[in-house]
Amino acid sequence: MSEQRIAVALEYDGDHAPRVTASGHHDVADKIIALAMQHGVPLQQDRELVEILAQLPTGEEIPEELYRTVAEVIAFAYVLTGKFPKHWK
Repeated sequence: MSEQRIAVALEYDGDHAPRVTASGHHDVADKIIALAMQHGVPLQQDRELVEILAQLPTGEEIPEELYRTVAEVIAFAYVLTGKFPKHWK
C-alpha cells in the first residue's frame, strides 16, 4: 500500500503567527506542491508536522506549541530564498 500524499502551505507575514493557507491529500496535495514549485517556494518534508498542521482549518494560525518547529521551517525557507521578514535585523 502506498503512503498517502499530504501537503500543507503556510503563510507568515512577520507580524502574526504563521497560518495554514492550504492543505490537502492526494491530488490536492500534488497541486499544492506543484504551485509551490512553480512559484519558487521552498519545500520541506516533515511527515509528522504536516499531519498535525493538516488538522487545522485553513486560515487558522498555528498553535503556540508548534511555534518553534514551524519557525525552523520558515527560517529554512528564508535562507534558501534569501528573503527575510519585514522588521528583521
